[in-house]
Amino acid sequence: MLEKYFLPIVYGIEFCIGFPGNLLVVFGYIFCLPHWQSCNIYLFNLAVSGLIFLCTLPRLAYLYANNQSETSPFACIANRYILHVNLYSSILFMVWLSMDRFLLVRYPTRNHYLLRPRTALMVTALSWLVVNVEVAPMIVLMFQDLKSRNGKFCKDFASLKGDINTLGYSLGLTLAGYLLPLLGLYSFSYRIAHLLRAQERCLKRRTATFKRPLRAVALAAAMFLVLYTPYHLFRNIRIASWQVWQGLHPCTLKYIEGLYILTRPLAFLHSVINPVFYFLFGDKFREFFQAKLRKMVRKTEQQIQLTQQI
Repeated sequence: MLEKYFLPIVYGIEFCIGFPGNLLVVFGYIFCLPHWQSCNIYLFNLAVSGLIFLCTLPRLAYLYANNQSETSPFACIANRYILHVNLYSSILFMVWLSMDRFLLVRYPTRNHYLLRPRTALMVTALSWLVVNVEVAPMIVLMFQDLKSRNGKFCKDFASLKGDINTLGYSLGLTLAGYLLPLLGLYSFSYRIAHLLRAQERCLKRRTATFKRPLRAVALAAAMFLVLYTPYHLFRNIRIASWQVWQGLHPCTLKYIEGLYILTRPLAFLHSVINPVFYFLFGDKFREFFQAKLRKMVRKTEQQIQLTQQI
């Protein structure tokens, strides 16, 4: 019932809200931002990752609504690959954005080498490599699981069976892909707060402009804590329920599976919320985007006035 009525509706809402927001940001960066800084590179990759992932939701919603499984093995693997790459690349890029904000508060003149666009490109390439290495065992598991089912049933990660220890891999992925980046987010939040308090003591005044990076980083950490924790918790419980905890009552198994289904769209909600951070982190992008909108509005008003005069 949850897969047929809950997931299609929520996935549809996430696509309808998240896709236009991320698409607007991608085109905004391409056409409105002449000079890219390090944070713009991280934000652009974050937007592209979210946009690619959101494109998979209509297909998923259709399949769940019609009680169908993905028939193409390639489409099954590609969908799960995109989903989990987006899941772990998003929080990783948010860590680099938080690092960028911390360095910017500490080095306002951008004289630190980590604030250079070339360094940001190298960090971005390394991040994509790390995320793909993290997800690679899952692809192997999917191949093995599809082979055992003659390629007819596309299963979720928590239901995969193969030569790799699914629970051990899931716990390792939770630690490396979620908990360590989350710790990085909170670490940068603390360091920014500590640095701002030191600046306030020296300057003996409070400046709202310096508070913005702290609010943005703290909000990002809170978002991933709220959205990702239930998903990773119940994913591991779901795997343990059939792999380790033998003899559980069938109703208990159904409750665990139901709670796991509820947490999946909650975790993917970050792609809908991410456009907010493009305006909180990207100062220049916000300015250029607003200037572009004002220019378009003035041009539209002038065209309307000319039409009325004619």
